[in-house]
Amino acid sequence: MSADKNAPVAESSIADLIHAEDEDLSGYQWDDSLVLGVFWALAFVVFLQFFTRYVLNNSLGWTEEIARFLLIAVTFLGAIMAVRKESHIAVELAYRWLPRRARYTLQIAIDVISIVFYGFMGFLCTQMAGKTQQMMVSINLPKSSLYWFTAACFLAMTLYAIKVAWQHLRTGTSRLIDPESAKAVLGPSL
Repeated sequence: MSADKNAPVAESSIADLIHAEDEDLSGYQWDDSLVLGVFWALAFVVFLQFFTRYVLNNSLGWTEEIARFLLIAVTFLGAIMAVRKESHIAVELAYRWLPRRARYTLQIAIDVISIVFYGFMGFLCTQMAGKTQQMMVSINLPKSSLYWFTAACFLAMTLYAIKVAWQHLRTGTSRLIDPESAKAVLGPSL
């Protein structure tokens, strides 16, 4: 009889937990949906490759190359989102023992290095795209289109990194400088 009394309590507490933790989607933007779309296209192509190879025993030749290029696209589109949301990995251990002024200086230095890195990599990608004349093996598309896409992603990362650096300069804080108060100042994008 005690098991019957506990069963409805357990069910209602699970339902309460599900509804209590509604996901906050305010930190996402329209360009994040591009990552989701390319990810599902990648999942479809990989499933198609698996299905045709192991179930039909006659694999489609183009699926491997397209899956590789879609994986590159997901990576760079996700990197854009990570720059915007400041969610790239960071060594936070050093920030714990540094004084606040040193943490601020280190954050600004990292912002400048990131901007220079993204801009330079975008420049290199445009150089590579201009020199690449080869076509993709499985579809009739120039391989340089992948490099142009990557250059565009680096441009977007550079622009978002400039925006993030400006925000750090304007507010004087970040998630690494002041982990406790950064969410209140910078908002839900952290």
